[in-house]
Amino acid sequence: MTSSLLERLRARVLKDESMRVVYRLFLSDGTKHWKGYAVAFSFMGLMAAATGGMAYLMKGAVDSIFVNPTAQAIWAVALMMMFLSMTKGISAYAQNVAMARVGNRIVADNQKRIFDRLLGKEVSYYSQHHTADITMRFTMGAASARDALNLVITSIGRDFLSLIALATVAIVQDPFLALIALIVMPAAVLGTRKLIRKAKQIFKREFTSAVKLNSINIEFIQGVKTVKAYTLEPIMRGRVHTFIDDVERASNNLAKTQAKSSPLMETLGGFAIAGVILYAGYNVVVLGKTPGEFFSVLTALLLAYEPAKRLSRFHVDLAGMMVGANMLFELLDGDSPENEPADKPALPAGPGRITFDDVHFEYRKGEPVLRGMDLVAEPGQTTALVGASGGGKSTVIALIERFYTATSGAVRIDGHDVTDYTRSSVRAASALVSQDVYLFSGTVRENIAFGRPGATEEEIVAAAKAAHAHDFIMGFESGYDTQVGEHGAQLSGGQRQRIAISRAFLKNAPILLLDEATAALDSESEYEVQKALLTLQSARTTIVIAHRLQTVVRADKICVVESGRVVESGRHDELIARRGRYYTFYQMQFAHEANGSGSDENGQPALLSA
Repeated sequence: MTSSLLERLRARVLKDESMRVVYRLFLSDGTKHWKGYAVAFSFMGLMAAATGGMAYLMKGAVDSIFVNPTAQAIWAVALMMMFLSMTKGISAYAQNVAMARVGNRIVADNQKRIFDRLLGKEVSYYSQHHTADITMRFTMGAASARDALNLVITSIGRDFLSLIALATVAIVQDPFLALIALIVMPAAVLGTRKLIRKAKQIFKREFTSAVKLNSINIEFIQGVKTVKAYTLEPIMRGRVHTFIDDVERASNNLAKTQAKSSPLMETLGGFAIAGVILYAGYNVVVLGKTPGEFFSVLTALLLAYEPAKRLSRFHVDLAGMMVGANMLFELLDGDSPENEPADKPALPAGPGRITFDDVHFEYRKGEPVLRGMDLVAEPGQTTALVGASGGGKSTVIALIERFYTATSGAVRIDGHDVTDYTRSSVRAASALVSQDVYLFSGTVRENIAFGRPGATEEEIVAAAKAAHAHDFIMGFESGYDTQVGEHGAQLSGGQRQRIAISRAFLKNAPILLLDEATAALDSESEYEVQKALLTLQSARTTIVIAHRLQTVVRADKICVVESGRVVESGRHDELIARRGRYYTFYQMQFAHEANGSGSDENGQPALLSA
């Protein structure tokens, strides 16, 4: 019978969306930190008891002063009031500290869970979600979980228990006051039900506008050079001001919605106090009861006003927190494809032979990028991928790195299908150097060391020397301790590129992936980077993506990629002789040199024939 009743009660609670989220929060976080909440709840109980005791003591205080005045009674009442006040103050301090510690632990735990979940997301997730949306979930979601639990605990432990204690005092003094409480409280709660739905809608609008505002701020900071170069300040100002105004309007509407509960409580509270004054006054004046009962009842009602007002706002305040908590659970409940089974094997070590066997892939359904890609990259050789933009060259590297998974076909390393092994072991077999070098905030040493965490100072320096980076690093005042700035902004493009190559040297993987590694560099920087890359390419399986053909003329094999397939492959001279697609690219890119002083005796550009 009891089990059935509890089950029906649980089902009824879970019908309410807010209560469903709160229920889940208690299961995931509340039960984990129940000891801390129990301590806080105990001190809240002491606060409630002290508050009720102070109201009850008012009868003795008034009667000992005005009805039967004695020094002993006055001293006794005064000392008891001091004791109850101290108990309430110490309990308030203790419960605040306990709640803060539990709340901070919940935020920390949820932020760890969120970050772990983000680490398990595929690269596609980050291309589909704006940075601002993710960061809002990381901060607001974790904080909302804490705030929602704290609100429920304090509403029950502080406010509800205080109301019970004060109602008990009032009923002991005069049972008729119970009728007033039964009238005021339900009316206040029912009066706020319509406000709850409206508050939820406003919170969602405010969250959406806040995400858009943060998105524009992030884009402005990251693209400030473009904004300045194209004098986009007025446009950016207009966009930012629009979203700031949206957030302001939503905040104002929310403030009005939340404030609507106050007039209701003020009015009902005033009626309740007036009723107590009339009723208690009648008891004193007409029926001859002591004024102590009157002041005790009035004190209990006045002390009950604030907790009653907070309880009447409970659902309205909780509605806003539910938006953030739902954002948290949406992220935590989402798939994390990169969180693989613990028993999944690691890719066996090998020379790094790469094969693509009839590989198909599409980023968006119905829009194929690779259409039956067949490719072989041999160990110790450099395989270059050339062709027009959008042909699928960078996708080849993305599939080798397992940033994405082929729709069909197989990508193999040393004959092993990469999907059969852990992503971490597959990625450990390759080192990637791209055009868009990403350096983390920190020192030059730290950024190089990311190539192999735990590397010694000697190994870091050796990698920098191999990448022709040691000399310019030592030219900095702080040497390897130089801060690179956000995204490496305090370094030149060539310096960032050579630090990235140093990182690849330190990783010492059998496969080297170069995605337009020198495309954004000037001639002098490119020369230094190319020297470093030639050293790095030796004895490795190297795949190079390049638009500038002069960077790949020495490759062991050049593959022309068009519409997601390899349409032509061979060495540079072989492809020139065939006069196929590669020859067409060659003609388009170097025709002006063939007619000038830069050509050799065969009419080929000197750089290409070198």
